[in-house]
Amino acid sequence: MKRVEALKQLAFTKEKFDAFLVLNETNQLYFAGVPGTSCLLIPKKGENTLFVFALNYENAKAEAKNFNVEKVERGQNIMAKVAAYFKTMKPKKIAFDTAPYEVYRMLAKEFRRKAKLSMQNGLVQQLRRVKDASELELMRKAGEITVVGMKAACEAIKPGTTEIHVAGELEYAMRKKTGWGLAFESIVASGIRSAYPHGGCTEKKISKGDLVVVDIGAVYHDYRSDMTRTFIAGKPTEKQTKLFSAVKNAQKKACDAIKEGELGKDIDLVARKTIEKAGYGEYFNHGLGHGVGLEVHEGPTLAPSSKDRLVKGNVVTVEPGVYLSGFGGVRIEDTVLVGKEKCEKFTDGFYSPETMS
Repeated sequence: MKRVEALKQLAFTKEKFDAFLVLNETNQLYFAGVPGTSCLLIPKKGENTLFVFALNYENAKAEAKNFNVEKVERGQNIMAKVAAYFKTMKPKKIAFDTAPYEVYRMLAKEFRRKAKLSMQNGLVQQLRRVKDASELELMRKAGEITVVGMKAACEAIKPGTTEIHVAGELEYAMRKKTGWGLAFESIVASGIRSAYPHGGCTEKKISKGDLVVVDIGAVYHDYRSDMTRTFIAGKPTEKQTKLFSAVKNAQKKACDAIKEGELGKDIDLVARKTIEKAGYGEYFNHGLGHGVGLEVHEGPTLAPSSKDRLVKGNVVTVEPGVYLSGFGGVRIEDTVLVGKEKCEKFTDGFYSPETMS
């Protein structure tokens, strides 16, 4: 309920809204802690109500604490049901987070000439960016599970093994370690495919001497982690070692620079300048990092165009990469917690290109 009260403070005290409709399912999960809901009504006065279709009603009723749970029958217009709750409230200003066009159209139809609607997703995102103690505990665990998966990948990579086999081994290891699922589709990209930042995994066999980029993440109690390492299936060449060292150095310097008050674009610049100095500047073709939480991509961002300023409690990735077409790529990534003076890694280990020698 602390999260709901924090939203009320922002929406009702500062912005003077009469009610807030949370329509995004992930945002509903953030406030109510229950998956599969359809709408959360937070009024200025009165009960906070979750609207849930019959399929998920019993689950929500059992798990949602301190919320009124209202069943929505199949075929019922959910926005009409929500609007009925406003008959006695008669709100003049209703905020909502975000909605697909069809949902917004239904919402606008129900409240036409009755109340002013205003999209205020930024208020929810403002809260979600700063993780509380319970969220950080879950994210540390998600990080631990992800490291177990990376260890399994390290042990599975060898010439003749397919990328899909490696993905299967690491995913099984994370499940055995109590992982709830995958934060995203695992990436195991070898050889020239390692130069594809989002290379996925295929039936390709790993060859001796291949660079192998492994990008994975675990889910634990709905919270996510994100980690990338680059392995070499054999003894590294001089060119591979140089490439690996440039990226590793950039990642370390960026992590060392992360603390409360720093701009996301400035942290990105630390890594970018390091890679440019090594001669690979044009081959670092994405932002340095992004926020992680209930979603694997959320705010704040670390990128040249970022306007975000880091605060204590942000959790972000730090993932410099260099991708040489026709040769291969290297990316190193950790999920880190922004602190007052430094960052804390939720993922760590498996850095050396000699690991696979």
